[in-house]
Amino acid sequence: MNKTTIKVKGMSCNHCKMTVEKALKENKCVTEVSVDLEKGEAKVVYEDCLDSIDTLNKAVEDAGYKVV
Repeated sequence: MNKTTIKVKGMSCNHCKMTVEKALKENKCVTEVSVDLEKGEAKVVYEDCLDSIDTLNKAVEDAGYKVV
């Protein structure tokens, strides 16, 4: 298992948190997601099958948030 933290800008409520979590969990290689609104970050645990972290960043941006 691998871990990464993605800094996310634009989240302000629980709906935002759930949207980002859902976007990241749609990737079959992601096994766990924890979003912290106060810190503005998403902690992601994923398997080796993930092609790159950019895939996760794109999922967050496609959901309407900015990766910083």
